[in-house]
Amino acid sequence: MELQSFVKILNEWDVVAVRQLGRNAAKELGFGVVDQARITTAISELARNIFLYAGEGKVTIEKIFLDGKKGLKVIAEDEGPGISDIRKVMQDGYSTSGGLGAGLPGVKRLMNEFDIQSQPGEGTVVTAIKWLR
Repeated sequence: MELQSFVKILNEWDVVAVRQLGRNAAKELGFGVVDQARITTAISELARNIFLYAGEGKVTIEKIFLDGKKGLKVIAEDEGPGISDIRKVMQDGYSTSGGLGAGLPGVKRLMNEFDIQSQPGEGTVVTAIKWLR
C-alpha cells in the first residue's frame, strides 16, 4: 500500500474492501492483532455510516509519520444530509438505524484522536487516528 489509499463507498462490498485495506495498512505499520481489530472496527463503522446515511462517499486510509511516531489516519467523508446535532450522535446508545448505537462514540474510543465536522445539507467529515505505541 502507498502512503495513502481510498475506497469509494457505494455499497456493502466497498465497506468490506476498505476494512481490508485498513487492516493491511495497520499490519504493515506494525500494529498488533488487537489494534488491527480496533482499527478495522472503526473503519467499518465509518464506512457503514456513509453507506446507510449518505448513500455514497469515500474512506481514505493514510499512513502517517510525525515526530518519530507512526500511525494510521482514517478520513471518512460524504456529501450526505449531514448531522444536525453532533452532541446527540456522540452519546452512547444513540442510534437512528436501530443498530447497537456504538457508532461514532465507539470509533472515538477505539482510536487515539477523533474529529468530526458536519454541516446539515453539505455532508460530514470524520478524521480518526490510531498511533502505534
